[in-house]
Formats: sequence, C-alpha cells, structure tokens
Amino acid sequence: MSVLIPMSPESYARFLETTIPSYAEVNVAVGRWPAEGALERSRADHEKMLPLGLATPDNYLFDIHDAAAQTVGSLWVAMLDRSGVRTAFIYNVEIDAPYRRQGHAKRAFTALEPIARELGTNTIGLHVFAYNTAAQALYESLGYGVTGLNMQKRLGDQAG
Repeated sequence: MSVLIPMSPESYARFLETTIPSYAEVNVAVGRWPAEGALERSRADHEKMLPLGLATPDNYLFDIHDAAAQTVGSLWVAMLDRSGVRTAFIYNVEIDAPYRRQGHAKRAFTALEPIARELGTNTIGLHVFAYNTAAQALYESLGYGVTGLNMQKRLGDQAG
C-alpha cells in the first residue's frame, strides 16, 4: 500500500531536479511556452510558488512509498483560499517510471483525502493536460470531475 511521507530535504532536492525540467517540457509540448527559456521559466515558477522550499506555508510535499517503504514517487499539494473557500490543490503528482500502472497514484490520492480534511477543506482540485488521458481516467475513477476547460488554437507562423 502506498503511503504519503513528508519529504526530507534530500528528497526535495531530487524532486526539484526532476520536476523543473518535466514541467518545462510539458508546457513546451502543449504549446503554452516557447522552448527557448522554458527551463528558466519553470525554475522561476517553482521558486515563486515554493519560496521557502519545504517550509513554504500551506504547501505539503510528500514522498509516495510502496508497501516496502520504498519511494516510488512524489506529491505536492497546496492549501489555497479561493473566494473565501479553503481548498487543496494538487500541483504535482509523479510516479517514477518503473512503478507506474501499479496503483501507487490511486493509493496516494486516497491517502491524501484525510490529510486534506485535517487541513480544513472538503475539496481537492488539480489540473490535467488534455493529452494525458490515462491520468484523466484515474482522476475520474477517484471521483474527480471537470470544473473548467481551456482550449487553444495554434495559428500558422504568419499572422494575418
């Protein structure tokens, strides 16, 4: 069974080493960012959102452990105030490649629910890219529903 364990400083350093480039890559791939400067933009976003690292208020970073207490991934959730309503928002969940499709993410999301309640919310939100149909299916199986939809049209190289 997967368990959420608060990240250590060493785990946090590894988290940033993988998450910053991954976030840059996906934003380039979906057309939100140009490739030039994407890594720097991702780094700046992470520094802005986690200015005190693990000590950033209302941000909770976990290692996901399997039944043998081996780290198989990570989860980052923040408590946000949206129009006076406190909500948990998952900024990142990542299962390491060798451990994917084994139920670790599903168990981590289930383990997060009582933590979120203890932190004073009865909702958990997240963003998922449209191409990630496997993640969408997972989230739907856990009871998550679509609350909005962003759309984009790519234009040719020449405007007009």
